[in-house]
Amino acid sequence: MEILKVQKLTKIYNGKVSYKALSGIDLSIKEGEFVGIMGPSGSGKTTLLNVVSTIDSPTSGEVLIKGENPHQLKREQLAKFRRQQLGFVFQSFNLLPTLTVKENILLPLTLDGTGLKAMNLKLADIADKLGIKEILDKRTYEISGGQAQRTAIARAIIHQPQLILADEPTGNLDSKSARDVMELLSGLNKAGATMMLVTHDPIAASYCSRVIFIKDGELYNEIYNGESRQVFYQKIMNVLSLLGGDTHDFSTVRI
Repeated sequence: MEILKVQKLTKIYNGKVSYKALSGIDLSIKEGEFVGIMGPSGSGKTTLLNVVSTIDSPTSGEVLIKGENPHQLKREQLAKFRRQQLGFVFQSFNLLPTLTVKENILLPLTLDGTGLKAMNLKLADIADKLGIKEILDKRTYEISGGQAQRTAIARAIIHQPQLILADEPTGNLDSKSARDVMELLSGLNKAGATMMLVTHDPIAASYCSRVIFIKDGELYNEIYNGESRQVFYQKIMNVLSLLGGDTHDFSTVRI
């Protein structure tokens, strides 16, 4: 079953000079897939994520999430749709410093008026899965980057969204924490979560089931993970070397 279908998606930013960030993108993500989006800086990958996540709106074309076009919803309906159907994981964690880890995680359920008993059951399950039980009562400034990203992931999945959107989730983490976070996302995917990951990091991308490469706002290539992660990583590196762009755009750490 298709969770996401993007058809002929174009995004033009108008200014003194118009800039076409996306040009006629077609993309679909089936239930249970873990799809990576890669490309040089300025390729349009973050614009694609922003349009899919309804943070930005398309100039033309459409985005369907489980057959519904969120861009046609009124503001209140859209806020509810985004809260219930989508989960977000960002590079900068986007946690609220005035809240504890527990309060941050429960935020989507609090906004939806979920009962306390149901909230605590979900929290206990998720904190156990993500290994963050011991930090639930801490403030966000008292925890490490890896713990902050685990907290952000817990918040993103506690309401069981249709689609999890991750934008450079390992960008602010050291290599061990980055690997832990990718193992975690991979495990959630194997348990049934559908995910779209925008990343510069070929190691992070090697955890995906499929990677789509974008160049100059257009689809450039697509590869599937059929063998071992090491083999897939090498395939990703090969495409990146053909893709061009500045070398500092991509992490070059080996597995």
